[in-house]
Amino acid sequence: MSGGPEATVSRETDHNSSRSTDHVSPNGQGAEPSGPYDGISLEDTPIGAAAQRASQVLHPGSVSLPKPDRRRMLTIANQKGGVGKTTTAVNLASALAVQGLTVLVVDLDPQGNASTALGVPHHSGVPSSYELLIGEVTPKEALQQSPHSEKLFCIPATIDLAGAEIELVSMVARENRLKNALSESFLNELDVDFVLIDCPPSLGLLTVNALVAANEVLIPIQCEYYALEGVGQLLRNIELVKSHLNPALHVSTVLLTMYDGRTKLADQVAEEVRGHFGEAVLKAVIPRSVKVSEAPGYGMTVLDYDPGSRGAMSYLDAGRELAARTASIKAQEN
Repeated sequence: MSGGPEATVSRETDHNSSRSTDHVSPNGQGAEPSGPYDGISLEDTPIGAAAQRASQVLHPGSVSLPKPDRRRMLTIANQKGGVGKTTTAVNLASALAVQGLTVLVVDLDPQGNASTALGVPHHSGVPSSYELLIGEVTPKEALQQSPHSEKLFCIPATIDLAGAEIELVSMVARENRLKNALSESFLNELDVDFVLIDCPPSLGLLTVNALVAANEVLIPIQCEYYALEGVGQLLRNIELVKSHLNPALHVSTVLLTMYDGRTKLADQVAEEVRGHFGEAVLKAVIPRSVKVSEAPGYGMTVLDYDPGSRGAMSYLDAGRELAARTASIKAQEN
């Protein structure tokens, strides 16, 4: 085995390895494997379980998650840059799609990195989230299918989106532009199970539009120093949006990213985050991985670029756990 981050074994991931490969019940507790995941059990060796999951990626449709009884729309937000927002958005989307669910990614970051990773064109002139927000195109006109999966769709972002915040200031109902554009009829026609909205690293009007459009917030937090710095401001903004614009908004999911098992700091940050957010934190943890970083350079998610890597396996587990929580999220909202 070669050295480097990819070869490093994560203590947190190892500690949770049996839990990440068994069935996750809606309340987040482990249960006996059942349904489509009978092939992965607690008795499997880590290598055997990883091979089984890699097979799922290489042969889409061989294992499918049950279709949820409700659509979930999540805004992936954290105004701190470099925490893995876009990486999480595209790889979670890919993980859900490869397991049989239909996913729409809405790219609201002017850098367009999510569009790049999903392999969809997003040069200037392509119908994008910018034209969608200002009302020049319908979501159907901006929609593109990822070449990597027939169940993965994207509304891309172009550099034109950089000026959208200024243009939105003078518009009527400026905070509701995305919500109104992503109509129920459009989402029903697409028969989408999950909508993931990738936000820019700021708390401006683009992020506010994303928070108004979705009922759930997914916060990626890197396992590094200053991890929680800035999250407090994000939570205050979420509360403001909840109070004035979207009463149903809540933080449903927190994902630990960039975990490096060689450091005690990573364990300390993970413990602190779990202590603060409780059951909202997914058991699956995303390790620091060279493969995850390399994949966007090839216009791919890590599941397409290297399906056998630990990064791909971790996102596959996170997607499966996210889908399994649908029932418990619904109960909380009711």
